[in-house]
Amino acid sequence: MNAEDGQILPPGSVIGILGGGQLGRMSALAAGRLGYKVHIFSPEKDGPAAQVSWRNTVAAYDDLAALEAFAQSVDVVTFEFENIPAAAAEILARLKPTRPSPSVLHISQERLREKRFLESIGVPVTAFREVTGAADLPAAVDALGTPSILKSASFGYDGKGQVRIEAGMDLQEAWARMGGTIAILEGFIDFDCEISVIVARNPAGEIALYEPARNSHKHHILDTSTVPAGVSVKVAHAAEAIARRIAGEIDLIGLLAVEMFVTKDGRVLVNELAPRPHNSGHWSQDGAVTSQFEQHVRAVCGLGLGNPARHSDTVMTNLIGDEVESWPQLLADPDVKLHLYGKTEARPGRKMGHWNKLTPKS
Repeated sequence: MNAEDGQILPPGSVIGILGGGQLGRMSALAAGRLGYKVHIFSPEKDGPAAQVSWRNTVAAYDDLAALEAFAQSVDVVTFEFENIPAAAAEILARLKPTRPSPSVLHISQERLREKRFLESIGVPVTAFREVTGAADLPAAVDALGTPSILKSASFGYDGKGQVRIEAGMDLQEAWARMGGTIAILEGFIDFDCEISVIVARNPAGEIALYEPARNSHKHHILDTSTVPAGVSVKVAHAAEAIARRIAGEIDLIGLLAVEMFVTKDGRVLVNELAPRPHNSGHWSQDGAVTSQFEQHVRAVCGLGLGNPARHSDTVMTNLIGDEVESWPQLLADPDVKLHLYGKTEARPGRKMGHWNKLTPKS
C-alpha cells in the first residue's frame, strides 16, 4: 500500500527532497521559479540545498519520528541522490506520493540488481559476474579476463569502491581496496566514448529525452559533458531508445540518467543508472529550453513536461576542490554561466560548482 495516486500538484505545494547536496539545491531553485516550496530532509546542517529551501529538517534517514513529521509537511517526496536507505523511502511512500518510487530506488542502489534488471528487459550491458567474497574473485577474473573492473555492489560513486584488475595482480589486496562485502566484476570495455541520456517521465506516462552528452572523466570524477556529443545519428537514436525503454519498464516518475559506453564498433552498452538529476545533465541549465531540474520538478509534481531541446552548443565543466578559486576569471567571460554550490570547504575531489560555456547551435 502507498500514497501514490497520480494527482497533479499545483504551484504553492510543498516538494520534500531527501538529501541536501547541490542537486537538491538546484532542484529547489527550479521549484521556486515555478512557485513551489521545498522542504529538505538531510543529516547535514547548512548543506547546499538548505541554503535555498523553504524549510529544513536535520535528522538521520532512519529517524522514524522525523520522517513522519516530514511527510506531514509536504505534498510529494523525491530524492536528490540514491544512497539513502530504501526503508526511509518506503515509509514515506505509505504517507505521501514518492517519485521515483522506492522500487526504482531499490533497483538503482545495488549494481547487481541494476544489471539483472537491465538484462531482464533486453537492454545491453557489460559482461559481469557476482562476487560474494574474496574467495570467489579468482574464478570471476578467469571468466572475464583482465583487465576488468571490481566494484562494490552498493554505495559507490565518483570512482569510489572500484579497483581495476590487471593480470598478475594480488586479488586479495584488490578485494581489500574495493572495501565492500559483495561486489560485481565487470568486463573491461575498450570504448570509443562515454555518453549519457537524461530521460523524464511524468505520472501520465509522457516522456521527454535530452540528447546524449559526451562525458570525460579525470580521476574517476566527471570533468566535462559536451553537447552535441559528436556521435552518429544511429548511436544517438540507439541511446535514446534505450533510455526510453528503461523509463517505461521501470515505471519511472521523475528523472533518470542512463550512463552508457559506445564501443568502437558502434554498440551502446548501459553502464549505470541514476534516478535523479545528474552531473552530466547540468549543461541543460543554460543550453536547453528546459533544464533537467525544472523537468524533475514538472515530473514529480505531475505537470506536463517541458521542451528538452538544445538551443546552444554547451560544454559543462566541473569545478573540483581548489578549482573553484577560478571563479573571477570565469565570470569575466560573457559566454560562461557559473554555478556555485555554497560549500565552504574546498576539499580534494569535492564538487564545488560547475560552469557552462555556450556557443551558437551547430
